[in-house]
Amino acid sequence: MAEPRALWLVNNASSGSNDDDALDALHQCCGDHGVRVAQRTTFPAEDLPTPAMLDAAEIGLVAVFAGDGTINAAIAALAGWGGEVLVLPGGTMNLLFHRLHGDNSMDQVIADAAHGRYRVRRPGLARSPAGDALAGVLAGPGTSWNQVREAMRDVAVLDLAAGAVSAVSKTLAGDMIASVDPVLGRAEGYPLLMLTPTDDGLQVDAYYAKSAGDYLQQGWALMRRNFRDGPHDRLGTVPQITFASLSGKPFGMLIDGEPMEPAARTTFTLAHCEVDLIATAA
Repeated sequence: MAEPRALWLVNNASSGSNDDDALDALHQCCGDHGVRVAQRTTFPAEDLPTPAMLDAAEIGLVAVFAGDGTINAAIAALAGWGGEVLVLPGGTMNLLFHRLHGDNSMDQVIADAAHGRYRVRRPGLARSPAGDALAGVLAGPGTSWNQVREAMRDVAVLDLAAGAVSAVSKTLAGDMIASVDPVLGRAEGYPLLMLTPTDDGLQVDAYYAKSAGDYLQQGWALMRRNFRDGPHDRLGTVPQITFASLSGKPFGMLIDGEPMEPAARTTFTLAHCEVDLIATAA
């Protein structure tokens, strides 16, 4: 009988789907398909595994069962490594998981990975001085969007409802930002811009609320934990883009769901992941 493939598991206890029952089920699923969880790191309480640590342990597979922010940090720590990374849906939105695995369940993804039914990808990402985004970038006035993020993470319904209304209110009253190089969309800018990396470019969407109806629609989308359903314009897909505040004041930014230092101007460039990611989507 073949020796079970060894796996190093990374999880984050504060992510959306990381309770003890979920971890037990993950261990059971791995064992059912001949994968052995040889090492485990709970981030951020413990340091992420490095290529040197993995090579010393003779482990060529890392699974990250966490949200997009922790997945981002783990992938960055493994840049240049010769092994493979399996992204699992351990967060709230799990955007990178769906990018790599479509609508497949976690059990199906683990089974496919264990039995060689996958390909490896180095997907496109949005690179900036603030960091790389594999799932996406949100940029807009202030830092109020982070309050919504935290409420979504904690599934705090009342806080989410209040935070959504507060975030939309502050955004509508805040300074606009615009795509200035290349010039895309409205010259007067938008309260919120989103970048979604693809393998071929950076997809740009602009969110707004021009009327009371738009305001309510955006707030309702946030309260349902999917702001992407709110009113927006698709501005295009480009290899590089610069966002700038029209007032010159710094604007808030989330990269893969994590808050970054506000800046008045930021350039994003299409680059590609620097480690192999397992993909099971057709």
